[in-house]
Amino acid sequence: MELTTVWFLLIAVLWTGYFVLEGFDFGVGILLPFLGGSDGERRTIVKTIGPVWDGNEVWLLVAGGATFAAFPEWYATLFSGFYLPLFLILLALIVRGVALEYRGKSDSTKGWDRAFFWGSLGPALLWGVAFANMVRGVPLDAGHEYTGTLFTLLNPFALLGGVALLLLCTQHGAVFLALRTTGELRKGAARIAATIAPITVAVVLVFLLMARAGVLSWVAVAVAAIGLAVALIATLRGRDGWAFTGSAVAIAAFVATLFTSMWPNVLPALDPANSLTVTNAASSPYTLTVMTWVAAIFTPVVLGYQAWTYWVFRRRLTGAYSA
Repeated sequence: MELTTVWFLLIAVLWTGYFVLEGFDFGVGILLPFLGGSDGERRTIVKTIGPVWDGNEVWLLVAGGATFAAFPEWYATLFSGFYLPLFLILLALIVRGVALEYRGKSDSTKGWDRAFFWGSLGPALLWGVAFANMVRGVPLDAGHEYTGTLFTLLNPFALLGGVALLLLCTQHGAVFLALRTTGELRKGAARIAATIAPITVAVVLVFLLMARAGVLSWVAVAVAAIGLAVALIATLRGRDGWAFTGSAVAIAAFVATLFTSMWPNVLPALDPANSLTVTNAASSPYTLTVMTWVAAIFTPVVLGYQAWTYWVFRRRLTGAYSA
């Protein structure tokens, strides 16, 4: 297998890890105003992601760094053409991080809770819009420069992708809260997960069926459907662990559909002759070889650390945290 293909797959894996892990962080923030009836409940909700949310964002940093190093043309065109949406995502993530750090140090948490909500909803929606445009294709000239405008990116297919990812993250957050809490808070989270599941299934499958291209994409769509079905059935039966697993599989299959639909392009153009591919956007073979050795050494370390963190904080939060 060529190194360009290896790094395309590795970047897809990094984005998958980001959306599976950060996805429930976004969902928790989106659900905070709807589940947190009291200050104690809202503190419990925030504590479910307190030890892990900043570690989950590392996946985004690594995915961005890997894209810059392995496919610099892809990185340059993407960040110049999608400058405003990516800037808004970055701004929202900063606001969200500040809200999580300072809400516990303030006498009034209402403002920080609103910042947490919008800082979670915005990226979930905008990431979906951005990736849907990468699947659909964008206007590029012969020099691989983006020639569209902001409104070019706000097409119906991209907006559908944004809503699909937003719903996926919201449901993922709901099943995560059901898994990590007890009592009325758990019941409320499970109720929301079951309520929005049919809408999520409909929107996500419509989007993925429009996005798929090729046999692998069809397989990914089928896996996403199975994952969402498992999440719904397990939620109704009170099997929170299986519900979270099904939701995670659905998100992973969602991302897989996006990347298999792009392949062998990394950024399709409306004129196929101007598309960025794994070949014309890649770094030199020497650069990719060095990156491969570095990734082989340090990736298991990072994965082991994150696995240990989740194991340490695996227990449900009880009423003791709601006082």
